[in-house]
Amino acid sequence: MNRHLFTSDIPKYRVKSQERWLEFFSFFSLFIAAIILYSFHLGDLPLRDWDEGTFAQVAKEIYQSSFSDLHWLFPTIWNEPYFNKPPLIHSLTALVYSFGGINEFTTRIVGASLTALSVPLLYSLTRELFLPRYYGIFSALVYLTTMPVVRHGRLAMLDGAVLCFQILLMLCILKARRDLRWCLPAGLSFALICLSKGWLMGILFIAITFLFLFWDTPRLVSSVYLWIGLLLGAFPVVAWQWAQYQYYGEDFINTSIKNQSVNRVFTAVEGHQGPIWYYLLELLKYPHPWLFISISGLAIAWQKRNWSWAKFIIVWSGAYLLAISIMGTKLPWYIMPIYPVLSIAAGVALGKIKSLPSFKSYPPLWKEFFLLLSIAITGGFFYFLLTQPYNQNLLTVLGLLLITFSVTTILLFKKDQQFIPVLFWGMYVSLMVFFSSDYWLWELNEAYPVKPVAAIVKKEVKFKENVYISFDYERPSMNFYSEHQVIPANLEEMQNLIKSSSYLLVNPETLSQLNLIEKNNNYCPMGENSSDLSHCFENIFIPESQFILLKPMQ
Repeated sequence: MNRHLFTSDIPKYRVKSQERWLEFFSFFSLFIAAIILYSFHLGDLPLRDWDEGTFAQVAKEIYQSSFSDLHWLFPTIWNEPYFNKPPLIHSLTALVYSFGGINEFTTRIVGASLTALSVPLLYSLTRELFLPRYYGIFSALVYLTTMPVVRHGRLAMLDGAVLCFQILLMLCILKARRDLRWCLPAGLSFALICLSKGWLMGILFIAITFLFLFWDTPRLVSSVYLWIGLLLGAFPVVAWQWAQYQYYGEDFINTSIKNQSVNRVFTAVEGHQGPIWYYLLELLKYPHPWLFISISGLAIAWQKRNWSWAKFIIVWSGAYLLAISIMGTKLPWYIMPIYPVLSIAAGVALGKIKSLPSFKSYPPLWKEFFLLLSIAITGGFFYFLLTQPYNQNLLTVLGLLLITFSVTTILLFKKDQQFIPVLFWGMYVSLMVFFSSDYWLWELNEAYPVKPVAAIVKKEVKFKENVYISFDYERPSMNFYSEHQVIPANLEEMQNLIKSSSYLLVNPETLSQLNLIEKNNNYCPMGENSSDLSHCFENIFIPESQFILLKPMQ
């Protein structure tokens, strides 16, 4: 019998070849699992306000313009300069529009694909920190099944794409510690962050990387290769900023740099404010059960803070959380870049559990937590079973979670390591079912359905005519679908608008009030006496909504 029992008995080229194939298989498998989850029923629901509607409109205007118009460099929204964010991801979405048309799927697929790519990238990053492969697998699977990451990654927003570039930056920095050639792609990653989310986010992550390097690898901070890489990465960012200044002048400085970047640090832009513990509350909302496991991993990292991986976790999580907590502007998705490092912390905790010797029992707190979680899910399942027995999607999701957490609890009490794959598989399948339902985009239920109203406006209203609606705020998704600017107006403004024969979207209550005003004042915008608006406007009732379109008589 001639078998190789030790790696030293196998030729080195065969070991390296097997290692490469195993790494490729792990990377590719994680990407396939991620892209399935991120693209599943991706285009079934309408775009939401504000971010998706605004993002889609900017991308559509880039797509509808010619290359020589330079909208890909100087983006617009409703033919006005768009200063909010750089246009890299918008331009990529416009490119996708040229192949797949303008719809919800093509609007979301760029961000979803980049977020899916960030899953195997996180695996590669974790492999730079730990020798055992299962640390990387665990961290990537935690990240893959963290609900806020998947939900925001599926939306037409910039945050999922920026997560991909941030993880790529950190991966390159870790690799540069032993191969300085990785400083160049580190600079490229910095450029991608800045050209997607803005220079402030790029500088924040460069600051975090330098804090880590000062603590862990000080020699790299003074490396000329690192500075050359970062300067090369900064070149396209500075060039884009300079081009904007040359084109727009002081408007770009005041709006993009001051109002959209600097002011967000020191003031609450557009009223988005909160206490310093705002993001701690955000963390408690959704990323369960991984948040509990991540806390265990953070505790381990603090105990082992002399190790590189522990320094990396502490600096990334602590510095980023502190930075966004003291910012004046508070928005829920600002917490997103902390999830990759929390996933690594959770991977550490799971890895430590896996490597426990057989004579040691699992932490009692883990058993108690999953038991409590099972009881809570059981209560929720039977509550909705009694109150909403026909809500099959919700009951299926709760049922899957109940089975997952119950089996996990039993396996923990039996000290069986199979609880780890059971937990991952149950969370993955539960998310697949959740994203096949309408619940994953719950913001759509906060106001009237957009698409039925937008379809009538698009059909009945003349091109480039504004429409006024009796609603409290403007909805960018409504503007995008209707291809008109739909502007909110109160009753007094509506009263003046009927005199100018404007297109109006009104609810029945507003219509009755306008008819009463019309009757009392005895006027008609078309110059005829009337007792109601029917002599001057064609009333078009819109099914599935609360609105009536008042279309001026021709």
